[in-house]
Amino acid sequence: MKQKRLIMRTSILAVIALALGYTFYSNFFADRSVAQAGNDAVNFVLNDLEGERIELSDLQGKGVFLNFWGTYCPPCEKEMPYMENLYAEYKEKGVEIIAVNVNEPELTVERFVNRYSLTFPVVIDKGMNVSDAYGISPLPTTVLIDEHGTIVHVHTGGMTEAMVRDFMERIKPVT
Repeated sequence: MKQKRLIMRTSILAVIALALGYTFYSNFFADRSVAQAGNDAVNFVLNDLEGERIELSDLQGKGVFLNFWGTYCPPCEKEMPYMENLYAEYKEKGVEIIAVNVNEPELTVERFVNRYSLTFPVVIDKGMNVSDAYGISPLPTTVLIDEHGTIVHVHTGGMTEAMVRDFMERIKPVT
């Protein structure tokens, strides 16, 4: 009788251990990213802080530097000036930056944009529909999209100014 109880308890503990192991793996280690190099970019429509409608498909023919960020994110804050420094130069070369804030209040985002004098389009992903469609986690994450609407590269984490320049060179349309 004691041996049957021992086997039953051991079996139950093994099932619980497997369930916990699977839960940790799926939440912390599995790649849940939808955005991967070679895939077509998911189209979306968001409004920038001036109320202008931005649809990704309207940017066909341009390279798109799609940066997902938050005001509370130190690496996001550090890379914004780099993006701003290179924006004018690469906009002329056919590269557009879209900075997608992930679900923060508009006033918070506006203050951040004003503090850094950002001139590229900043949109707010209210409800995180676009972030979820791209499988974005953690912040910052940058998705590089070529002029044909294909994802070229996905970078997770902060960027240096040299990295931003290199990424923009990679998506600059060939003329």
